[in-house]
Parts: sequence; structure tokens; C-alpha cells
Amino acid sequence: MKNRLNGSTQPKVCADDLTRENVQSMRRVEEMALANRSRADRMAAFIAGFCGSMPFVWLHAAAFAGWIALNTWPGLAHWDPYPFTFLTLVVSLEAIFLSSFILISQNYELRISDRRNQLDLQINLLTEQENTKMIQMLERIAKKVGADSGGDPDIRILKENTNPEKLVAQIEQAQHEDSPAATVAKKN
Repeated sequence: MKNRLNGSTQPKVCADDLTRENVQSMRRVEEMALANRSRADRMAAFIAGFCGSMPFVWLHAAAFAGWIALNTWPGLAHWDPYPFTFLTLVVSLEAIFLSSFILISQNYELRISDRRNQLDLQINLLTEQENTKMIQMLERIAKKVGADSGGDPDIRILKENTNPEKLVAQIEQAQHEDSPAATVAKKN
């Protein structure tokens, strides 16, 4: 049996083998995505990762304490006396740049997440198509062997192909009907 994700033809012994192969396949996809990042994405991810760590917090606590101590200690030349205007400027500039790096990193993660969602959607659509085809085949087999499906309306509905555009329209209509504006319009 050939695996859809990576084309492997090794026989599977149990469900764990299939799961392990799928996990390895997704890990390879993630590694490929990481390897194909731009220099800016790698730099932003590194900076965002460091900024979200305790060493970053301790480094800033020590730097701020040192800055304040050097600018308030009697007998030393104070280049930024209280209220530490220059420190405020430096911290504000740092916040601007850090937020930019964090947003760049989040945008990259959003692109990866969108790709995963697209993969998930495609697999779900393929699974739905396979299930529909299996129901159709089972119904033909049942007719051939003389088994009666009992005119089950669910089978009739489930053997039809799903139309994603129609489903999206139904979701949007349901969301519109449940929106606060629609609720207010119904009351008036």
C-alpha cells in the first residue's frame, strides 16, 4: 500500500507504523519550510525567540538598574539624570523595533499556519470524496447481492458529492443570521 504523503511502499504492521510515518512526513514538511525561510524571517524568529525568554528579561533588568544607578549615584557624572529622558527614548525605540520583529515572526507563523490549514482542508476534501465514493460502491454491491438499504434517506444524501462553495454559502448565511445586526433587524 502506497502512502499518500510521502510515497513510501513499506508494508505497515500496525496503526502505530502508519502514524509514525505520517508524523515523520509532516516533520519533513516542517523542516523544509524552516530551511526555506528568508534571512529576514530567520533573523526575526531569532530575535522574537530571544525577546520572549527570561535571559532577555534579566538582561534588561540589569541594564535598567545599572543605568538608573549610574545616573543617580552621588559623585558620578549623570549623562541622563532623573526623569531619565534618554533611557525613555532608548526603551521606546527598542519597543518599536522589537514589535516589528515580533510581527514579522508572527506573519511567518501565520503563513505556515495558513499552509497547514490548506493541507488539512485538502485532506478533508479528499477524505470526503473517498467516503462518498465508498458509499456509492457499497450501495452498488448491496444491490448486486440483493441487500436492501431500506431506502435510508441519509444514505441517499451522503452518497451525493459535497459542493464546498455551497457549504461556504450556507456557513456565511448562518453566520449572518446569527449576527447581532441580524438579531436587531428581526426584533424591529
